[in-house]
Amino acid sequence: MSVRRLAEKQPESFEFTPENKAWAAKEIAKYPPGRQASAVLALLWRAQKQSGSWLPKPAIEKVAQMLEMPNIRVLEVATFYSMFNLAPVGRYYIQLCGTTPCMLRGAEDIKAVLRKRVGEQGHVTSDGMFSWNEVECLGACCNAPMVQINDDYYEDLTPENFSRLLDDMAAGRPVKKGSQIGRVSSEPVGGLTALTTLYGVDGRSGPASAQAPANDQPASVPLDATAAHAQADPEDGGAHADLDANPGR
Repeated sequence: MSVRRLAEKQPESFEFTPENKAWAAKEIAKYPPGRQASAVLALLWRAQKQSGSWLPKPAIEKVAQMLEMPNIRVLEVATFYSMFNLAPVGRYYIQLCGTTPCMLRGAEDIKAVLRKRVGEQGHVTSDGMFSWNEVECLGACCNAPMVQINDDYYEDLTPENFSRLLDDMAAGRPVKKGSQIGRVSSEPVGGLTALTTLYGVDGRSGPASAQAPANDQPASVPLDATAAHAQADPEDGGAHADLDANPGR
Protein backbone atom coordinates (compact mmCIF):
# COMPACT_ATOMS: atom_id res chain seq x y z
CA MET A 1 0.00 0.00 0.00
CA SER A 2 1.37 3.39 -0.98
CA VAL A 3 2.11 6.05 1.61
CA ARG A 4 -0.32 8.96 1.45
CA ARG A 5 0.72 12.27 2.96
CA LEU A 6 -0.88 15.68 3.25
CA ALA A 7 0.16 18.41 0.84
CA GLU A 8 2.92 20.70 2.03
CA LYS A 9 0.97 23.89 1.28
CA GLN A 10 -2.18 24.16 3.37
CA PRO A 11 -4.83 26.85 3.91
CA GLU A 12 -4.78 28.53 7.30
CA SER A 13 -8.29 27.50 8.28
CA PHE A 14 -11.47 25.75 7.22
CA GLU A 15 -15.10 26.36 8.07
CA PHE A 16 -18.14 24.64 6.66
CA THR A 17 -20.55 26.93 4.86
CA PRO A 18 -23.82 27.51 6.77
CA GLU A 19 -25.58 25.11 4.39
CA ASN A 20 -22.97 22.39 4.84
CA LYS A 21 -22.86 22.95 8.58
CA ALA A 22 -26.62 22.37 8.79
CA TRP A 23 -26.25 19.28 6.61
CA ALA A 24 -23.48 17.97 8.86
CA ALA A 25 -25.63 18.46 11.96
CA LYS A 26 -28.39 16.34 10.41
CA GLU A 27 -25.85 13.68 9.44
CA ILE A 28 -24.41 13.50 12.95
CA ALA A 29 -27.92 13.30 14.42
CA LYS A 30 -28.48 10.01 12.62
CA TYR A 31 -26.28 8.29 15.20
CA PRO A 32 -26.90 7.77 18.94
CA PRO A 33 -24.88 9.69 21.54
CA GLY A 34 -21.32 8.47 21.71
CA ARG A 35 -21.49 7.09 18.17
CA GLN A 36 -21.10 10.32 16.22
CA ALA A 37 -17.74 9.12 14.87
CA SER A 38 -19.79 7.01 12.47
CA ALA A 39 -20.38 10.20 10.45
CA VAL A 40 -16.68 10.72 9.75
CA LEU A 41 -16.68 9.51 6.13
CA ALA A 42 -19.73 11.59 5.23
CA LEU A 43 -18.33 14.77 6.78
CA LEU A 44 -14.90 14.32 5.22
CA TRP A 45 -16.51 13.80 1.83
CA ARG A 46 -18.59 16.96 2.23
CA ALA A 47 -15.51 18.90 3.31
CA GLN A 48 -13.65 17.68 0.25
CA LYS A 49 -16.47 18.77 -2.04
CA GLN A 50 -16.50 22.22 -0.46
CA SER A 51 -12.73 22.56 -0.80
CA GLY A 52 -12.63 21.98 -4.54
CA SER A 53 -12.33 18.18 -4.52
CA TRP A 54 -9.40 17.92 -2.14
CA LEU A 55 -9.14 17.57 1.63
CA PRO A 56 -6.89 20.10 3.43
CA LYS A 57 -5.52 19.53 6.90
CA PRO A 58 -7.69 22.23 8.56
CA ALA A 59 -10.78 20.47 7.18
CA ILE A 60 -9.66 17.18 8.71
CA GLU A 61 -9.15 18.91 12.04
CA LYS A 62 -12.53 20.64 11.82
CA VAL A 63 -14.28 17.31 11.25
CA ALA A 64 -12.40 15.85 14.24
CA GLN A 65 -13.57 18.75 16.40
CA MET A 66 -17.19 18.38 15.30
CA LEU A 67 -17.18 14.65 15.99
CA GLU A 68 -15.18 14.92 19.22
CA MET A 69 -12.48 12.65 17.81
CA PRO A 70 -8.70 12.94 18.12
CA ASN A 71 -7.18 14.56 15.04
CA ILE A 72 -5.02 11.50 14.41
CA ARG A 73 -8.06 9.20 14.15
CA VAL A 74 -9.64 11.34 11.46
CA LEU A 75 -6.28 11.69 9.72
CA GLU A 76 -6.04 7.89 9.67
CA VAL A 77 -9.36 7.71 7.85
CA ALA A 78 -8.45 10.43 5.36
CA THR A 79 -5.11 8.87 4.48
CA PHE A 80 -6.47 5.32 4.24
CA TYR A 81 -9.20 5.86 1.65
CA SER A 82 -8.10 6.85 -1.84
CA MET A 83 -11.46 8.59 -2.35
CA PHE A 84 -9.95 11.48 -0.39
CA ASN A 85 -7.52 13.68 -2.29
CA LEU A 86 -4.83 15.01 0.02
CA ALA A 87 -3.52 17.61 -2.43
CA PRO A 88 -5.23 20.01 -4.84
CA VAL A 89 -6.64 18.51 -8.03
CA GLY A 90 -7.85 20.00 -11.28
CA ARG A 91 -11.37 21.17 -11.97
CA TYR A 92 -11.66 17.91 -13.90
CA TYR A 93 -10.01 15.21 -11.81
CA ILE A 94 -9.37 12.15 -13.98
CA GLN A 95 -8.97 8.69 -12.47
CA LEU A 96 -7.57 6.29 -15.05
CA CYS A 97 -8.24 2.60 -14.49
CA GLY A 98 -5.02 0.69 -15.13
CA THR A 99 -6.13 -2.75 -13.94
CA THR A 100 -5.83 -5.77 -16.23
CA PRO A 101 -9.05 -5.54 -18.34
CA CYS A 102 -8.47 -1.87 -19.10
CA MET A 103 -4.76 -2.45 -19.67
CA LEU A 104 -5.53 -5.18 -22.21
CA ARG A 105 -8.01 -2.90 -23.97
CA GLY A 106 -5.73 0.11 -24.36
CA ALA A 107 -5.37 1.92 -21.05
CA GLU A 108 -1.70 2.59 -21.83
CA ASP A 109 -2.77 4.57 -24.91
CA ILE A 110 -5.15 6.62 -22.78
CA LYS A 111 -2.35 7.17 -20.29
CA ALA A 112 -0.15 8.47 -23.10
CA VAL A 113 -2.81 11.05 -23.97
CA LEU A 114 -2.90 12.20 -20.36
CA ARG A 115 0.86 12.49 -20.10
CA LYS A 116 0.98 14.54 -23.27
CA ARG A 117 -2.03 16.70 -22.49
CA VAL A 118 -1.84 17.08 -18.70
CA GLY A 119 1.57 15.89 -17.51
CA GLU A 120 2.56 13.27 -14.99
CA GLN A 121 0.27 11.94 -12.27
CA GLY A 122 -0.66 14.44 -9.59
CA HIS A 123 0.26 17.44 -11.75
CA VAL A 124 -2.39 20.14 -12.11
CA THR A 125 -2.35 22.03 -15.39
CA SER A 126 -1.43 25.72 -15.22
CA ASP A 127 -5.02 26.74 -15.92
CA GLY A 128 -6.24 24.53 -13.07
CA MET A 129 -8.39 22.55 -15.48
CA PHE A 130 -7.02 18.99 -15.34
CA SER A 131 -5.14 16.53 -13.16
CA TRP A 132 -5.06 12.74 -13.13
CA ASN A 133 -4.03 9.62 -11.28
CA GLU A 134 -3.98 5.94 -12.11
CA VAL A 135 -6.28 3.89 -9.87
CA GLU A 136 -7.34 0.31 -9.37
CA CYS A 137 -10.44 -1.29 -10.90
CA LEU A 138 -13.44 1.03 -11.16
CA GLY A 139 -15.83 -1.79 -12.05
CA ALA A 140 -16.61 -1.01 -15.69
CA CYS A 141 -14.49 -3.80 -17.16
CA CYS A 142 -16.95 -4.68 -19.95
CA ASN A 143 -16.54 -1.20 -21.42
CA ALA A 144 -12.78 -0.91 -21.02
CA PRO A 145 -10.75 1.20 -21.23
CA MET A 146 -12.41 3.82 -19.09
CA VAL A 147 -11.82 6.73 -16.77
CA GLN A 148 -13.76 8.42 -14.00
CA ILE A 149 -13.83 12.22 -14.27
CA ASN A 150 -15.15 13.81 -11.09
CA ASP A 151 -18.32 11.80 -10.39
CA ASP A 152 -18.95 10.33 -13.85
CA TYR A 153 -17.68 7.39 -15.92
CA TYR A 154 -16.47 7.70 -19.52
CA GLU A 155 -16.09 4.33 -21.21
CA ASP A 156 -15.04 2.64 -24.48
CA LEU A 157 -12.24 5.13 -24.88
CA THR A 158 -9.78 5.49 -27.72
CA PRO A 159 -6.97 8.04 -27.93
CA GLU A 160 -9.06 9.93 -30.48
CA ASN A 161 -12.38 10.13 -28.66
CA PHE A 162 -10.66 10.72 -25.33
CA SER A 163 -8.71 13.66 -26.76
CA ARG A 164 -11.96 15.11 -28.11
CA LEU A 165 -13.56 14.62 -24.71
CA LEU A 166 -10.81 16.61 -23.01
CA ASP A 167 -11.04 19.31 -25.69
CA ASP A 168 -14.79 19.65 -25.12
CA MET A 169 -14.36 19.84 -21.35
CA ALA A 170 -11.67 22.48 -21.64
CA ALA A 171 -13.88 24.53 -23.96
CA GLY A 172 -16.95 24.18 -21.75
CA ARG A 173 -18.88 22.23 -24.37
CA PRO A 174 -21.41 19.54 -23.41
CA VAL A 175 -19.93 16.06 -23.15
CA LYS A 176 -21.46 12.60 -23.30
CA LYS A 177 -21.13 10.49 -20.19
CA GLY A 178 -20.81 6.72 -20.28
CA SER A 179 -19.87 4.90 -23.46
CA GLN A 180 -18.20 7.06 -26.08
CA ILE A 181 -19.13 4.71 -28.95
CA GLY A 182 -22.88 4.48 -28.34
CA ARG A 183 -22.82 1.15 -26.53
CA VAL A 184 -25.95 0.52 -24.45
CA SER A 185 -25.07 -0.43 -20.88
CA SER A 186 -22.62 -3.36 -21.03
CA GLU A 187 -24.05 -5.04 -24.09
CA PRO A 188 -21.82 -6.34 -26.90
CA VAL A 189 -20.56 -3.58 -29.19
CA GLY A 190 -22.68 -4.89 -32.07
CA GLY A 191 -25.86 -5.00 -30.00
CA LEU A 192 -27.72 -7.70 -28.12
CA THR A 193 -27.17 -11.32 -29.08
CA ALA A 194 -29.76 -12.67 -26.64
CA LEU A 195 -33.18 -11.56 -25.40
CA THR A 196 -33.64 -9.62 -28.63
CA THR A 197 -37.36 -10.50 -28.74
CA LEU A 198 -37.76 -8.66 -25.44
CA TYR A 199 -35.38 -5.72 -25.83
CA GLY A 200 -34.74 -5.41 -29.55
CA VAL A 201 -31.41 -5.81 -31.32
CA ASP A 202 -30.46 -2.30 -30.27
CA GLY A 203 -31.44 -2.98 -26.64
CA ARG A 204 -34.05 -0.24 -26.67
CA SER A 205 -36.85 -0.94 -29.12
CA GLY A 206 -38.31 -4.23 -27.86
CA PRO A 207 -41.57 -4.59 -25.91
CA ALA A 208 -39.71 -4.85 -22.58
CA SER A 209 -38.19 -1.42 -23.23
CA ALA A 210 -41.59 0.30 -23.16
CA GLN A 211 -42.35 2.54 -20.21
CA ALA A 212 -44.57 1.14 -17.48
CA PRO A 213 -48.23 2.31 -17.50
CA ALA A 214 -49.15 5.38 -15.50
CA ASN A 215 -50.60 3.25 -12.69
CA ASP A 216 -47.08 1.83 -12.09
CA GLN A 217 -48.24 -1.66 -13.06
CA PRO A 218 -45.71 -3.68 -15.09
CA ALA A 219 -46.15 -3.44 -18.81
CA SER A 220 -47.60 -6.52 -20.49
CA VAL A 221 -44.82 -8.16 -22.46
CA PRO A 222 -45.41 -10.92 -25.01
CA LEU A 223 -43.41 -13.97 -24.04
CA ASP A 224 -42.03 -16.66 -26.26
CA ALA A 225 -42.00 -20.24 -24.98
CA THR A 226 -38.53 -19.98 -23.48
CA ALA A 227 -39.17 -16.71 -21.66
CA ALA A 228 -42.42 -18.13 -20.34
CA HIS A 229 -40.52 -21.10 -18.95
CA ALA A 230 -38.07 -18.78 -17.20
CA GLN A 231 -40.90 -16.74 -15.73
CA ALA A 232 -42.63 -19.88 -14.49
CA ASP A 233 -39.55 -20.93 -12.53
CA PRO A 234 -38.75 -17.94 -10.24
CA GLU A 235 -36.19 -19.88 -8.23
CA ASP A 236 -33.73 -19.86 -11.12
CA GLY A 237 -33.95 -16.07 -11.35
CA GLY A 238 -34.81 -16.22 -15.02
CA ALA A 239 -31.42 -17.70 -15.74
CA HIS A 240 -32.72 -19.58 -18.78
CA ALA A 241 -34.44 -16.64 -20.43
CA ASP A 242 -31.68 -16.31 -23.04
CA LEU A 243 -31.80 -19.99 -24.08
CA ASP A 244 -33.94 -21.45 -26.82
CA ALA A 245 -36.62 -24.03 -26.18
CA ASN A 246 -34.40 -26.95 -27.20
CA PRO A 247 -34.67 -29.42 -24.31
CA GLY A 248 -31.32 -30.90 -25.24
CA ARG A 249 -29.43 -27.77 -24.17
